[in-house]
Order: sequence, then structure tokens, then C-alpha cells
Amino acid sequence: MYIVSSCLLGQNCKYNGGNNRCQEVIDFCEQKKYITVCPESAAKLPCPRPPAERVGDRVVNNRGKDVTAAFEKGAQLSLGTCTTLASFSGAELKGAILKANSPSCGCGFIYDGTFSGTLTEGNGVFTELLLKEGIPVITEKETETIKKWLAEE
Repeated sequence: MYIVSSCLLGQNCKYNGGNNRCQEVIDFCEQKKYITVCPESAAKLPCPRPPAERVGDRVVNNRGKDVTAAFEKGAQLSLGTCTTLASFSGAELKGAILKANSPSCGCGFIYDGTFSGTLTEGNGVFTELLLKEGIPVITEKETETIKKWLAEE
């Protein structure tokens, strides 16, 4: 069973009220068991909401408000949901396909906190939690890994 960012499947949960629909991820989900999550929605953050970026261990929105606690809560709730659903279905969490660059879901690179579109090395809050649990994480941009996961039984 895989974890997938809700916005990649077309759910309008992105900070600006839109989504990040990705046909390749949708095609993947048509053939694999998956759980959709949006850690920011799980934390009951509004949609739309001010954009937020990571600054070190903190998450701050473009108005200067520290929203770290909400992002951490959403990550914890999302992980709990995923582990519970996987357990109930008798499935193993094999990996996650999450939204690139996001302060929740980014993997490898995230926006640097300047709100200028500049990327820096790092992971989102939810991604860090999954990696600590030993769950592999990729983004929708890692098409070769998506194809590899698709080919696996």
C-alpha cells in the first residue's frame, strides 16, 4: 500500500485552493492500493491559506506567522491514519509519492523560506516523519521510481 498526496490526485487542498493533479500518479494509483493524505488539511488549516515555507525546523507563512505546530500535528495525524488503514487492510506501507518542494511533503528539496521560489536541500515535516519510520518517500517528479514501483508486485 502506498501513501499519496491528495493534491496530486486532483483534490483541491493546495494552499491557494487548487491542486497539483499529476496524471502519472493517477495512473499509478489505478493499479496500486493507496491512501491519500494532505497533512495540512488533516491539521484543519484553511483552504485557501497563506503560503508557508520551512525555515530550519520551523514552518512560517508569508505573513510571518509560525505555523510549525499545525504542520507537525497534520504530519502526526496523517501518519496515524496511514498506519491504521494499512493495519486494518493487512497491508504494508511500501512507500509514499508526495508533492515536491512542499513544507509538508517535499523530499530532498523544499522552498527556502524567502517566498522567492528558491529551493534548498531539505524535507517537509511529513516526509521527515515517514523517513524516520523507514517508509521510502519520492515526489511526483521521480518518474523512473514511479515506473519501478508500478512494475513491482
